[in-house]
Amino acid sequence: MDSAAFAKLFDHPLVKPELTTAQVMEGLELARRYAVACASVRPCDIELAVRTLAGSAVVPGSVLGFPHGSQTTATKLYEARDLLRRGARELDMAIALPKLLSREFQYVQTELLQVSEICHGEGAILKVILDNPYLTDELKIIGCRCCERAEVDFVATCSAADAPLMRRNLPAEIGIKIGGDWSTLEQVLEVQQAGAGRVGTIHTAAILEEWKARQTAA
Repeated sequence: MDSAAFAKLFDHPLVKPELTTAQVMEGLELARRYAVACASVRPCDIELAVRTLAGSAVVPGSVLGFPHGSQTTATKLYEARDLLRRGARELDMAIALPKLLSREFQYVQTELLQVSEICHGEGAILKVILDNPYLTDELKIIGCRCCERAEVDFVATCSAADAPLMRRNLPAEIGIKIGGDWSTLEQVLEVQQAGAGRVGTIHTAAILEEWKARQTAA
């Protein structure tokens, strides 16, 4: 895999609450410079992301229902439509954790179907985040099945250890995204080997530079 193809494994997140506009801009320029797959920003920054990434191969993305999916379905549907109207082309949606824990599976399923329909109607990618640290294996599997029925594009987690279980319970056409504080190339390669089609990390530049150095040395 050459450097350009390897860069497309990465989502560069810019969603921490303490980031200033200047820091978000710096992160967007970094994402553009390294030509990663997607730069994901807070909803208030999506128009900045769309302008900054215009003309590049980096897709502007944002988050929906953060951090734990506790918002009402109506709020999430409005937020999805608004972000797409403003130019977002990938959405990372937090699954409705309180409803999943309460075993209100029909609620979870219906909400995912509605958001998926909105995203795909606009040609956008939907990545659904399972809050795995709060979930039993049973609920992780049920969450995956709800995502499958909604035909989402990726199911995301922060735990590489859960990737095999998720892969067994998702069809091949649904990718897995694994986010985390990955800071070295070896960590990312391990996550990729675990089944990640996308990796989320703030250490994008250092990891990609390490990859380039390894390719040059080879």
